[in-house]
Amino acid sequence: LTETQLELYRSYAQSAKDELTKLVKRDGFEKVQIHVLATLTRLKQICCHPAIFAKETKEVGDSAKYEMLLELIQNLIDGNHKTVIFSQYTKMLAIMKDELDQRGIKFSYLDGTTKNRLQIVKEFNENKEKAIFLVSLKAGGTGLNITGADSVIHYDMWWNPAVENQATDRVHRIGQKKSVSSYKLVTVNTIEEKIIEMQNRKRGLVKKIISSDDEAISKLTWEEVLELLQT
Repeated sequence: LTETQLELYRSYAQSAKDELTKLVKRDGFEKVQIHVLATLTRLKQICCHPAIFAKETKEVGDSAKYEMLLELIQNLIDGNHKTVIFSQYTKMLAIMKDELDQRGIKFSYLDGTTKNRLQIVKEFNENKEKAIFLVSLKAGGTGLNITGADSVIHYDMWWNPAVENQATDRVHRIGQKKSVSSYKLVTVNTIEEKIIEMQNRKRGLVKKIISSDDEAISKLTWEEVLELLQT
């Protein structure tokens, strides 16, 4: 995390932890899961970029993960790779769209509101000039054949790696002639790293495909939530 992110992350995690502790004592853990989900989602958003959490505008140096993404994108383009970038946050994808426009990088875009999905996928697969495909994980995780790409970047963390694997499989489809590289961007010493540790430890989280964050939260104990909130 950058200094901006770290300060924001720590202050939010501490205040949220205090607030949730009060609510759990008053109402019980089962009754406050919607608040738990909101809190953990906000922490994941800070890891992605402060601009999708609270800030009105983005500035250079706001997000370490975003700076790493831009560097990775440039390296992949320089190597003549076509890349799909998945994020579950459309606000984050909007920031990426603006950046690619400013840099004159041609790209395709798909989210839950996109109507002509198959046409957009076909155009990306066939158009060599389009190096990047920005895809909402929820919209593009299933049912699409993005075989024109040979690289996949998962920008943010999903509770269940099976969802990410399904999305990566969009590129590993019949007709794929190249080997495919997959990248997952994880911020150290944050909820993202803790989710990976928990996935490895708590196999119940990943036995079946969890379709929503709500479902994942319902499988956590209060002790595990406190662990995720540690800074």
